[in-house]
Amino acid sequence: LFSMLFTVACSEDASNVANKSEAVVKMEVFKQASCGCCKKWISHMEDAGFDVKARNRVSLNVIKKEFGVAPRYQSCHTAVAEGYVFEGHIPADIVQRFLDDRPEGVIGLAVPGMPVGSPGMEVGDRLDPYDVLVMKKDGTTEVYAHISASSVN
Repeated sequence: LFSMLFTVACSEDASNVANKSEAVVKMEVFKQASCGCCKKWISHMEDAGFDVKARNRVSLNVIKKEFGVAPRYQSCHTAVAEGYVFEGHIPADIVQRFLDDRPEGVIGLAVPGMPVGSPGMEVGDRLDPYDVLVMKKDGTTEVYAHISASSVN
């Protein structure tokens, strides 16, 4: 199904990614009010042209369960757009590429945990390689994109 694996250059300019589409994508992001990295990820998405509405929650467990995000794929925030769920620190260009494809049989994308160097988790020039997973309705996942420092240049 997802035979195409994207390797992403982290130096890519994510600005106006969503503006390349016909309409601005509206997104709701469920997060805890005090989470700074969630705020940074929202700014990253807004800078890319997404229309983001933050929804602060004391607990996100109900939201994650409602949208089918298994514990092993969870991160600090859960976003919803166009009928799909986006869990964690996914780069804006990957979200937009996914929405442009509109794959069937999936619930969305996830970046489990909080990888250093992902949008909202920047620490200087450090980038720990990580995978963006596609979460399928049958409970399985597959690598949708691999993010690594070696892809810069």
